[in-house]
Parts: sequence; structure tokens; C-alpha cells
Amino acid sequence: MNAPSVSRMAVGERREQLLDAATTVFARGGFHGTSTDSVVLDAGVSQPYLFRIFGTKLELFLQVLAPATDRLRLAFEAELDERPFDPHSDEDAARLGAAYNPITHRDLLQIIMHGCSAGGVDAIAEQSRASMADIFWTVRRTGWDVERCHEFVTHGMLMSVLFSMRAPAHLGESPELDALAECTFGDAVALL
Repeated sequence: MNAPSVSRMAVGERREQLLDAATTVFARGGFHGTSTDSVVLDAGVSQPYLFRIFGTKLELFLQVLAPATDRLRLAFEAELDERPFDPHSDEDAARLGAAYNPITHRDLLQIIMHGCSAGGVDAIAEQSRASMADIFWTVRRTGWDVERCHEFVTHGMLMSVLFSMRAPAHLGESPELDALAECTFGDAVALL
């Protein structure tokens, strides 16, 4: 008669719990390699509940991909909004490059990588293209010409790819990869 009441989580909180679990699980397996079973197991909810909230696995992945790419764009925006940016300053260029630290956001980095590699799925490719365009537009706010913006984004993508494959953690296995990692990360390679 006097059973303790069970606290029910609000739909918004449960949605965030599902997104957190999906981020972790999709980061490991990508869109194609992740089942909704693994997401609900990690989140502690039922399949019907997941589908009631997100509808499809694709929609769930898109809801995970958007904040991952937004985090990168918003990091650059915050740095550009914090104080004036001199397009001729190496210090300001380094400041913008340091605005996004992939070490503290490994799962988000993996989600972005999986979003790029799942380009065979139209909706994922469309969202990834839009996100890349938004990031590039944000970098254009520096006042750099298109070529300099391209170099910055290209270098950042190479850093992301090398970090995603954990190249800095495996220095010493291949002189060629060591040279690429050291050239890409500079002195920071030892800290990674």
C-alpha cells in the first residue's frame, strides 16, 4: 500500500539521455555499424520509446550529428566574437586553431568523421555538406582570402583524421606517419 513512488523522467530529460547514449554508441560504430538495440541498451530505455521520440535511426543520427558539427562552428564563432581578429596575425590564427580541442570532444569528433563517411545516405550527406559550408563561412569571418580559409579548414580536417585514428598515441610505429603527425600537430604532438 505504501510503495515508494517512482520518479519519472521528463520527456526532455529522457530525450537528452538518449542523445547522450546515441552519441557514445554512434561514435564507436558510425551510422551503419550501430544498431538501435545498442543505443537503447546504453540509455536504459525501450525500442518503442526510442522510436516514439526520434522516429527512425536516421533521425536519431542526424540529431546527434547536428550538435557535433555545431560545437565546432560555435567554438570558432566564440573565438571570433571574443575580440577583433587580425587576418595578418599568426597569434590570432593560432588562437582560432586552438578554439576547438578534439581531445576533450573525442566522441563528437568521431561523430563528425562518421557523418562524412556516411555520405552514401542522402540526408546525412546533405547535413554534412551544410555543416561544412557553415564552418567555412564562419572561418571566412576572419578576413582571410578563400585560399587561406581553405588551408585552415584542410589542416583542421587532417588533424581531425589523424586524431580520429589515434595517430599521436602511436608515434614510433611508422616513421612516415610520425613525420606527418609531427608536421601536422607541431610541438603539440607530444601532448596528444
